[in-house]
Amino acid sequence: MADVPFRAGTVAVVGRPNTGKSTLINRLVGAKVSIVSPKAQTTRHRLLGIATFPAGQLLLVDTPGIHGKQARAMNRYMNRAARGAVEGVDAAVLVIEAGRWQDDDALAFAALKDAGVPVVLVINKVDREPDKTKLLPFIAKVTEGRDFTAVHPLSALKGKGTDALVATLLGLVPEGEPLYAEDEITDRSERFLAGELVREQLMLRLGEELPYSATVEIESFAEDGNLLRIAAVIWVEREGQKPIVIGKGGERLKAISTSAREGMEKLFGRKVFLETWCRVREGWSDDEAALRRFGYSE
Repeated sequence: MADVPFRAGTVAVVGRPNTGKSTLINRLVGAKVSIVSPKAQTTRHRLLGIATFPAGQLLLVDTPGIHGKQARAMNRYMNRAARGAVEGVDAAVLVIEAGRWQDDDALAFAALKDAGVPVVLVINKVDREPDKTKLLPFIAKVTEGRDFTAVHPLSALKGKGTDALVATLLGLVPEGEPLYAEDEITDRSERFLAGELVREQLMLRLGEELPYSATVEIESFAEDGNLLRIAAVIWVEREGQKPIVIGKGGERLKAISTSAREGMEKLFGRKVFLETWCRVREGWSDDEAALRRFGYSE
């Protein structure tokens, strides 16, 4: 039996907010490279997850969710980042939720169609669909008039159905040598990932609106033997938002810092000393210069 040639290529993972794109990428990579929360627009940056298998390597581009509303500079930036991610890729995955097809799903599909690459439809969260008999008519409805290379119902959270997806995606990328070492899992630095882990805790612990008015800047990131010393600033848009982040007697900020530090130690495999502050920059999310300072650039 002849050896099967190794394959390697780039796959954009696209969809509207909160369909499980980051959860899917983390599952395929086998490590937490992209933060996850139940809130929409958790992912703000283009990020590469590197998933290496015996038969090939997939460079999975995690993107902000494509959405129609573009009220602020932040929203416009995220849409540009999502649309730009499909340029130069070998294939794309459109992630939707089982039983739900919305206007922003159609918007995401249109962006992929314009890119002219093979598109695989992933119907995620099938474990949440109590009546599985509804899946087939739903698949028939969403694929009618839309050209998908393959359709994969799966649960990214539970890992069910992902092996078949990997096989399909490897068949869509070219033969070639690995583009990254086997132990590499992302193109982003530990400094960037540290900031994201702090922001993840903001998304998980604060109310509906405040997380979108907050961002995280890593002021310092230094190695001290096997210890990482990290200083993080949580930026909010109004003075009145600081007490919400800090909490009574500083308890909420302490909880955010503790959980973020534990996430860093698990991901980086070393001890972390984390200091966290909360400061105000008025209207940063609608200020192009502030966005660039905080790392929001294509």
